[in-house]
Amino acid sequence: MFRGKADIIPTPSFSFKAALIPALLLFLVGCEGTMPKMGGGASNSVATGSASGSTSEGGNSQLERCDETLGTLALDEDRNAEWWHGYYSRYPKLGSTLPVLRMMIQQSNCFVVVERGGGMNNMMRERDLEKSGELRSGSKFQKGQMVSADYTLRPSIQFSDKGTGGLGGSLGGLFGSTGRLLGNVAGGMKSNEAATTLLLIDNRSSVQISSSVGSAKNFDFNLGGGLFGGGLAGSASGFTNTPEGKVITAAFADSFNQMTKSLRNYKAQTVKGGLGKGGRLKVGE
Repeated sequence: MFRGKADIIPTPSFSFKAALIPALLLFLVGCEGTMPKMGGGASNSVATGSASGSTSEGGNSQLERCDETLGTLALDEDRNAEWWHGYYSRYPKLGSTLPVLRMMIQQSNCFVVVERGGGMNNMMRERDLEKSGELRSGSKFQKGQMVSADYTLRPSIQFSDKGTGGLGGSLGGLFGSTGRLLGNVAGGMKSNEAATTLLLIDNRSSVQISSSVGSAKNFDFNLGGGLFGGGLAGSASGFTNTPEGKVITAAFADSFNQMTKSLRNYKAQTVKGGLGKGGRLKVGE
């Protein structure tokens, strides 16, 4: 006997709804989690572990590595640039982008990182103490010991947006009253996105050797004033403990990966007649 649609598709019972809610909650949390995705790929960690010389421990398996070191590298974070003021005014607790970049670069073994930042003050103070005679004999602070920086790497954040997106509306329409509760949960799942740029400059010639752009996206959760947000994102501030910090770090890791891949096939740009000697574009008199 033919049955109508109402008979064919039963209305979910209360027990079914009760079982469906925790299952979907686990799916939302377990499927995306809170860790960023470098270039759209899943990542369990972004900036982790340690580096000592050419060896590293516990690093991100997605980070590109070099069998041969390419030279010495100094990092320059231009705090007078427009991107820095926008970034710092929005995320004042995150601080400098350089510490995680320095660690990832050393873990990659692509460059030897030299100090040209705030640590230079301490280095020069020790040399001043040596000159004053205050240091013990045999301290071996002498001229000509510092290593030159072959290259300078300049990072910048092109775009960073916190708390965009949400999945609440579609679930409410799909599951009715149960969906409205699920929609409140999914509506608290917000995406964080970032795009970053790295510029590699040759210090001797001032020529830009390489440039790269990276991106990343992750999700954090917030239901009823922080049911998920506080527990999953962590309470401490900083790059490795906040959703926005994690996604910016992942974007920089993606930028560095893109740069490393292109440097493996590096070919110097040439200009007929020589660099900086007039070029090939002629200007009429």
